[in-house]
Amino acid sequence: MSTILIKNGYLLTMNDREERFWGDLLIQGDRIAAIAPHIDRPADKIIDASGRLVMPGFVQTHIHLCQSLLRGQADDQPLLQWLDTITGLEFRHTPETLYASARLGLAELIKSGTTALIDMGTLHHQDSVFQAILESGMRAQAGKAMMDLTENLPPLLRETTETSLRESMDLLQRWHGQANGRIRYGFAPRWQLWNTSGLLREIKQEADRHPGVGIHGHAGEIEYEVQAMRQLTGMRNLVFLESIGVVGPNVQMAHCIWLDEDEYRVMAETGTHAMHCPCCNAKLGSGLARVPEMLEKGINVALGSDGAPSNNNLDMFIEMRTASLLQKLRLGAEALPAETVLRMATRNGAKAIGMGDAIGALEAGRKADLIILDDGGLYAAPMRDFEQDNVAKRLVSAYQSGCVRTSIIDGQVVMEERRLLTMDEEQVIAGGRKALQHLSSLV
Repeated sequence: MSTILIKNGYLLTMNDREERFWGDLLIQGDRIAAIAPHIDRPADKIIDASGRLVMPGFVQTHIHLCQSLLRGQADDQPLLQWLDTITGLEFRHTPETLYASARLGLAELIKSGTTALIDMGTLHHQDSVFQAILESGMRAQAGKAMMDLTENLPPLLRETTETSLRESMDLLQRWHGQANGRIRYGFAPRWQLWNTSGLLREIKQEADRHPGVGIHGHAGEIEYEVQAMRQLTGMRNLVFLESIGVVGPNVQMAHCIWLDEDEYRVMAETGTHAMHCPCCNAKLGSGLARVPEMLEKGINVALGSDGAPSNNNLDMFIEMRTASLLQKLRLGAEALPAETVLRMATRNGAKAIGMGDAIGALEAGRKADLIILDDGGLYAAPMRDFEQDNVAKRLVSAYQSGCVRTSIIDGQVVMEERRLLTMDEEQVIAGGRKALQHLSSLV
């Protein structure tokens, strides 16, 4: 069993006791074996973290890796127009272009400190996404998009209920639990307006039967959606999902902007997770989720970037800062403090992906998913030290993704001193450029 000893770092543990101290961390295999002020044991690899910060990696809870190739293709468009533009490209993916898109997103995520993600795939060729995840070393829940209520949409966006369920179950059998459990399957019903009640009930039964399998969708993203749901079902999103039993700790809903008090009740009582995407919501003019109110009601709220074309980056540092600033603008300077935002990016994300006891904090026995950062350089200067200047506040308000030096996922070093070890960065960029040219030629 390989061992890694990280020496002399400032350990921001994010554990229940919120411990922060200078010390060492020992990794054995895929787990944190020990964490203490001083560890004097031999190791296969020693990393000197003197003057550096060691913390849990970020958990991005709403990503579309299939859209990484489409960055900048629908800027300055409202959501419904944006959706037409992006889906017109996304659903023309070949296995090769989808693989290139996923690699592009995964490389960016690793370099900006993400060690785990929840991804919503596209309609076809999902094996390409899983293959890219497998090779990258990323921890991920992923699944093909499911869209069986789309008779009024173009042929490329249609599938039958039977086909959607069969292909999803085949993918679950092939990929769930692969790579030492690093890869998990997540059913991905695209939108309640595009899915039948029968399909939603069926995937909830299957998710409940398979430990670690999630259900990842969208809810309450735009005001139009609320009106359309009431016309279609007579109910708002979360109340409808509650009525058919598709709520609970294995259900993750992105955006959650246009929810009412009854929908908050549903989420709080059932343990259904909310994934907040502040940059995407701001860019597309979708609205502003009431995050402090959800947290106060006991709803688990985590963070996600959404897809590259609805955000233009997949950087958790920007997401944290934006989340904090938008609520301060709305409610005042004391709203959504840095410590809360940092928990949303780590502990809350770990809970949303169903691994609240395994990742999201630095503790002996947890999975070795962590990042090592420098002191912030000019971005955070002048800084006296991590303790006096409150490193959590600096991380949320001042740090940038270039401050992440090393990333370790499941005990494997996937980036060291800004160099990706599981992918060739130049090849990833070149492959993305070539894939976009090919995809554009198919329109």
